[in-house]
Amino acid sequence: MRSTSVMLTFLGDHLLDRGVCVYSGSVIEVLGRAGVSEEATRSTLTRLCARGLLRRQRHGRRMYFDLTDRSTRILRDGSVRLWETGAVNHDWDGTWTLLAFSLPAERRRERHDLRAQLTWAGFGPIQGGLWIAPGRRDVTPVLTDLGLGSHIRIFRAEADPATDIAEMISHAYDLPALAARYIDFRTRWESPAVTTDPLAAKLRLVTDWLSIIRRDPRLPIPHLPLDWPAASAQELFFALNDRLATPAAEIAATLLDTIPSAE
Repeated sequence: MRSTSVMLTFLGDHLLDRGVCVYSGSVIEVLGRAGVSEEATRSTLTRLCARGLLRRQRHGRRMYFDLTDRSTRILRDGSVRLWETGAVNHDWDGTWTLLAFSLPAERRRERHDLRAQLTWAGFGPIQGGLWIAPGRRDVTPVLTDLGLGSHIRIFRAEADPATDIAEMISHAYDLPALAARYIDFRTRWESPAVTTDPLAAKLRLVTDWLSIIRRDPRLPIPHLPLDWPAASAQELFFALNDRLATPAAEIAATLLDTIPSAE
């Protein structure tokens, strides 16, 4: 697992909405239990600060790290995806959000960032710069983070009966690959080795699950195969998380050195 992904899971579990910042040594120790090296953890902390996702707060000789408004927004979005929205879309209202964008060739990095954000938001490309997502999607965070509002147009619509929705979905989304990720998740976690470290296991579990659902557009159930594996994988995730949550929190309480946030 990427060190940044494990770090974000850690921050969401232990800093989000708690009004505290955490000592760097504590972060190194906890992530080390999940298999992230000290060097990788230090490098990740530095990168997140450079990207405006963390800020430093010195206390005596120790350096602590706190969330910023931007990282708080991102982590809250991830929390909603994890615990509220889920992986199965039972409540689709029949509408679609269409987003069109046009960026010149020299703005390649911005196009890459926009596509990554759109994928996270559940959009898939149907042709050129036209992307689509089921239901009403809030793209305000995308516009805010990237500052590309003048290059983007957004519409809400219903598909005409003449539209082959199945064909459109197969073109915009790689359903076999997504289904395979859910099946692989079940394979990895249905019979996990007995662990003496619930904290490390929970970090890996949530990071693994989030890496899957962040690429899942939550397509409507009527437009998915009957044997779609997301529901059973999600049931397994919640069961394992419930089993690990209390012992993981107890271990974290003994390891984390935190102080009140300055803001």
